[in-house]
Amino acid sequence: MSNANINPEILIWARERLGLSVPEFARKLGKKEERLTEWETGVRPLTFKQAIDFADKAYIPFGYLFLTTPPIEELPLPDLRTIDGHGVLRLSAELLDLIKLMLQRQDWYKEYLKQQLAEPSSIVGSFSKRHVVNEIVADMRLKLGVPAHPNRGDWESYYRGLVTKIEDIGILVMRQSDLGHFTRPLQVAEFRGFAIADEIAPMIFVNHADTPGARLFTLIHELCHIWIGQSGISDGNVENKRNEEVMCNAVAAEFLVPEVEFTQLWHTNINSWRENLAVLEAHFHVSKWVLARRALTCSYISQHDYIQFITEEKEAYRNRERSGSGPNYYRTKKAQISQSFSKAVVSQALSGQIMLREAAQLLGMKPGNIEKFAQELRV
Repeated sequence: MSNANINPEILIWARERLGLSVPEFARKLGKKEERLTEWETGVRPLTFKQAIDFADKAYIPFGYLFLTTPPIEELPLPDLRTIDGHGVLRLSAELLDLIKLMLQRQDWYKEYLKQQLAEPSSIVGSFSKRHVVNEIVADMRLKLGVPAHPNRGDWESYYRGLVTKIEDIGILVMRQSDLGHFTRPLQVAEFRGFAIADEIAPMIFVNHADTPGARLFTLIHELCHIWIGQSGISDGNVENKRNEEVMCNAVAAEFLVPEVEFTQLWHTNINSWRENLAVLEAHFHVSKWVLARRALTCSYISQHDYIQFITEEKEAYRNRERSGSGPNYYRTKKAQISQSFSKAVVSQALSGQIMLREAAQLLGMKPGNIEKFAQELRV
């Protein structure tokens, strides 16, 4: 069998792009560590069959293996994340591939809307970083048709309801926790969400690998990015000092938990600040995570208190995830992918306007599943 002429430097780049060590990637390939080391050092060449499998397991195009130098992969959206006040340099393969997929979906939907003679959104960029937080919040509530906070239901219902209202005003909302398979999880430490502030087809993505309570804040944070016309990827860090991130954090906090009302209900003469949370959760219908963050921004708790609480919330969520079972495949897809987008793709496929293969690629499913997915969507 003929060997593939591959620069070993590319093999090392492909493995490190996944953030895997030699032992970890060797297990993924089903090979001994010694064999992978021989490939990476150029001692032993790969056969073409082995090279195809390598590219598949590394989630890179097969042709990349034959480049003379590793490609420089840049984030196709503005990077608004920070760690210790500095921009984040390392990009995971999952984040890069996710954004490429979302941009592909957004581009398809944009062309679809143009064919429908859709008008540009009046919302995208209607405000800027120079506006007052309360002005943006008031306009967001007006456009969405929501009060300061719901009068009934839990915060999870509030989250789902807001997603629906955001979609109703022409903004796509995408949500998932991995890149199509549990072996490619999204990392909350890397990002919490991103926004594409396109005037024809604006899009929000919420990282559902995050705790459920944190997703509500991310949703409104990214929505603010649409309002101020700023595309970008966010980490939701309370210590992020970028102007647009400070603004979007403040808008999300005020939208979900109005400061004046929160201050009136907060009690300081109690044994523990956490005793406030149950009452406030019932009043504002938001998660305890959101309330703790609001308490931090209002200086009712310290950074240490906040981090300790969030750490406990994350651990409790991981324990629930290990013991629980999720919804069926089609219901999961329906929840992950914007319904406006899904219905447009499925309708075009079933009417013969696009091939089933293209629809399946856009939706991340097999062509044979399109009809059942259409039934779930009631198309």
